[in-house]
Amino acid sequence: MPRARSGKISHRRHKKVLDLCKGHNTSRHALYRTAHESMIHALDYSYRHRKKRKSDFRRLWITRINAAVRGQGLSYSQFIAGLKKSNIEINRKILAELAITNPQNFNKLIAAISVENADNK
Repeated sequence: MPRARSGKISHRRHKKVLDLCKGHNTSRHALYRTAHESMIHALDYSYRHRKKRKSDFRRLWITRINAAVRGQGLSYSQFIAGLKKSNIEINRKILAELAITNPQNFNKLIAAISVENADNK
């Protein structure tokens, strides 16, 4: 009985790995062993960074809101506390977008918070 060889299957597997490593440097895109190791790390990094992207965007939105609020004489924490006291539920993504694209409405929001806080004191 002839010996069973897995040439076709391994070739297909190696080709898949090498295709995934197309843009990698030096031997990482050409040699199977280094490409396989490179692919494992790359997939791990992409998984981790998909999770991290969410916190990066949150930090960006907070920075933008803080910059817009500082111009009105408030701090970010005072602004968020005012929103919570006024029962205004707008997420940070929308607040940051509002601060950039529509500053008049954002200033009205700040004014509404200031009026609410003045009434509560």
